[in-house]
Amino acid sequence: MVYKFRVILDAEEDIFRDIAILEDDTLEDLHNAIFNSFGFDGMEVASFYTCDETWNQEEEIPMFDTGDVLGEQKTMSDYKLSDILDKENTKIIYVYDFINMWTFLVELAAIEEQVAGNFYPETLFSHGEMPDEAMEKNFEADNADDYNDEFEDGFDDDDLDMFEGDDSFEDYGFEENWN
Repeated sequence: MVYKFRVILDAEEDIFRDIAILEDDTLEDLHNAIFNSFGFDGMEVASFYTCDETWNQEEEIPMFDTGDVLGEQKTMSDYKLSDILDKENTKIIYVYDFINMWTFLVELAAIEEQVAGNFYPETLFSHGEMPDEAMEKNFEADNADDYNDEFEDGFDDDDLDMFEGDDSFEDYGFEENWN
């Protein structure tokens, strides 16, 4: 079977690519198809993120194993597309270049029979030109005021100083100048 994706750049203007790829290909193959179809050189790190129906980011699937124990973390090459995407789970987020944070919404639009003689992956349709720079991201909480209100309890930064007082270390059996 062939998975047909619409890959939309998170930008003010409509910029997207339609990509056809085999269901048994990996997320790494999809990563390669995406950066090629958008004209990137492929020299930057990227990750996919599973998400819910409203595009809320969930589990990261990185290019490389960055875990504490080598081989413990699964990477893009460990996942076939059919392992995580199907008719019910159609959305995934792709982030390319963690400095510029090019962010793409990737949605499975169709699952069709493979066409004999076609080569996959294939860019089926291209709309819009890539901007020179990625859209600026706002990494603030939606309800920043709620966060501040939650911690208004009369404490200030001095109350949280772990080095406060002459015997702060002696209470734990340590001396301040142990070396």
